[in-house]
Amino acid sequence: MAKTENLLMKYLAFAKTAETGSFTAAAAELNYAQSSVSKMIADLEQHFGAALLERGKGGVTVTSFGMEILPRVRRILGDCDELEQYADSLRGLESGFVRIGTFASAAINLLPDIFGKFQKDYPKIECEMLLGDYTDVRNWIDEGRVDCGFLPLPIKDFDFFPVKRDEYVVVMPTGHPLAEQSAVDIKQLENEPFLLLEHGGKTEVSEILEKGGVKPKIRFTTWEDFAVMAMAEKGLGVGILPSMILKRIPYNLEIRPLKERYFRDIGIAVKNVERLSPAAKRFLSYLRPKNS
Repeated sequence: MAKTENLLMKYLAFAKTAETGSFTAAAAELNYAQSSVSKMIADLEQHFGAALLERGKGGVTVTSFGMEILPRVRRILGDCDELEQYADSLRGLESGFVRIGTFASAAINLLPDIFGKFQKDYPKIECEMLLGDYTDVRNWIDEGRVDCGFLPLPIKDFDFFPVKRDEYVVVMPTGHPLAEQSAVDIKQLENEPFLLLEHGGKTEVSEILEKGGVKPKIRFTTWEDFAVMAMAEKGLGVGILPSMILKRIPYNLEIRPLKERYFRDIGIAVKNVERLSPAAKRFLSYLRPKNS
């Protein structure tokens, strides 16, 4: 039993170091000395007969062998957490830990109310939020780094539940001629300097423009919603953003719907709902259609 427990601690040290990219940061989170974390990973590398991490001046990176091992290590650690939480539930305890992956607008406008209700009912269950883009959230769910995550529908390869419908709208500086209209025809964006919300592959805004047959003059491309707002406020162009991110913003902007309305449907995704811990299943119940 002691040998198994010791191996689990080494797995945890490896997973945390891979996550943080630093022995120092991993040691701080685990409340261990840095030398202890380094020793545990060195022991694990000897156990596997291959290097798990590349050490460098800028920190550590996961080797190709480590990348193959890491998802399995996270699954083992997740199974251990699930077992502990299930045992707690059998004893009538309401403790546990839930990790949620999310993008900015959901983090700002959906999660605070949900966290508030959930923590009121289950104060002993801890919640951790990881913030990233759609690709990050998908990867975190797949790797087991989070229990669940917000993603736009349709969601492939995961169990999912719809949560909210969010409309895309046009943002522009005050005094812009298009602001004189109650709604904007997407064709009117053809000759406007455009602030494109995109990261990596094609996203919803590009698809909206493509469906409308519009090829605007792209002035800036960014994945940061607030960067689009800031540049629009300064008169650098117009953009299309999801309306949910535009609540309680610190920018002075004109906001108009599109004449042909476009929406994104946001859902909560899990790798396998049957394998969720009791705490994660409780949290998921707060995101079902009654909260949409």
